[in-house]
Amino acid sequence: MTIFLTLILLILVTVSIWQVTKILELSQPKEESTQIADDDDNQMQGKLMLVFLIFIYGLTLFSFWRWGDVLLPDASSDHGPGYDTLMWVTFSVIFFVQTVTQAFLHYFSYKYRGEKSRKAFFYADNDRLEAIWTIIPTIVLAALILYGLYTWNDIMYVEKNEDALVVELYAQQFNWKARYGGEDNVLGDANVRFLQDFDGKNLVGIDATDPNGLDDIIVQELHLPVGKEIIFKMRSQDVLHSAYMPHFRAQMNCVPGMITEFAFTPTKTTEQMRMDTDVISKVRKINEIRKINSEELIANGEEALDPYIFDYVLLCNKICGASHYTMQMKIIVETEQEFNKWIKSQQTFAQFIQ
Repeated sequence: MTIFLTLILLILVTVSIWQVTKILELSQPKEESTQIADDDDNQMQGKLMLVFLIFIYGLTLFSFWRWGDVLLPDASSDHGPGYDTLMWVTFSVIFFVQTVTQAFLHYFSYKYRGEKSRKAFFYADNDRLEAIWTIIPTIVLAALILYGLYTWNDIMYVEKNEDALVVELYAQQFNWKARYGGEDNVLGDANVRFLQDFDGKNLVGIDATDPNGLDDIIVQELHLPVGKEIIFKMRSQDVLHSAYMPHFRAQMNCVPGMITEFAFTPTKTTEQMRMDTDVISKVRKINEIRKINSEELIANGEEALDPYIFDYVLLCNKICGASHYTMQMKIIVETEQEFNKWIKSQQTFAQFIQ
C-alpha cells in the first residue's frame, strides 16, 4: 500500500509541475511561437533525415560484417537446401525493397522539406500511381507465396517409404525422450494414462497389452543413420512444445492429445559436420568466449567451463515454462553400421519393465 500511495503522489507532483510550467508559458507570451517549425528547423530536420539514412545503412553493413558468421551452417538434410534457397530469396526481396523505399523516404524528406515560400502540392488521386503500388507488390507477394507453397509441399508431402526409420519424439516439461520401433519398426500404442504403470517406469506411456510396443526402445540421446529417411511421430505429455532441429531445418509442434509428423533424411554425420570449415570457425569463436568466462570463474574460485564440441541438437522452440531453455536433447548422426550396433545395445521396453 505504501508503494502504491508513493506512486500516486509522484504522478500528482509530476502533473502539478507540468501544469505550473504551462501557466508560466501562457503568462509570458512571445511574439513568435516556438511550437511552429521555421525554415531553419526544417533545414536541420531534412539534413538529419539524410544523416539517419546513412546511419541505418552503415549499421546494416556493419551488422553483416560483424555478426554474419553466427548464421547456421549449410543444412544437413535432403530438403534443407530448398528451404535455405526460399529463405534467401525472401530475404533478398525484402532487403532490396527496404533499401529502395527507405532511400526514397529519407531523400524526399530532405528534398521536399518545408519552406515558408513554398506551398505543398496535393494529389487528389492518381490512378497510375495507385495501380503501380498495388499491382507490383501483389505480383511479388503472390510469387513468394506460391514459391513458399511449392517448397512446403515438396518438403511435407513425400512418397511413403516402407524402409524409413520410425522414431517418436516425446515432449514433456522439460525434457525429451525418443522411442524407436524396435525390430519390427512399428511403434506400440501409447497414452498418458499408462505413464504410472510399472511403478512409474513406463516413461512415455506405452500400452503394455500391445505386442508392437514390447520391443520399443526408449532413449534420451537421439541417434540417426545418415542417408536414411526418418519419420518422426511427435507427442506432448503436458503443454504445447515444438520439436526444433535447426541444422536439419526441421520444426514441428508437439500438441497434447494428438500425434504430429515430420520426415527428413540426414545427409551429414556428426563427424562430417565437425570437420566443416564453417562449423570449425564457429566452435573456435565459442571457445574463445568460454575461455574468457573460464578465467573469470577460476578467479572467483569456481570450475572452468569445458571446451565446446559441436553436436546436433533437438530444442523446444515454444516458451513452455520456466525451464524451457534447458529442454534439449543431443542428436548423433552416424553411419548405418554404427547406428545398428548402437540400437542393438539398447534395452527394449519389455526388458525395462521386468
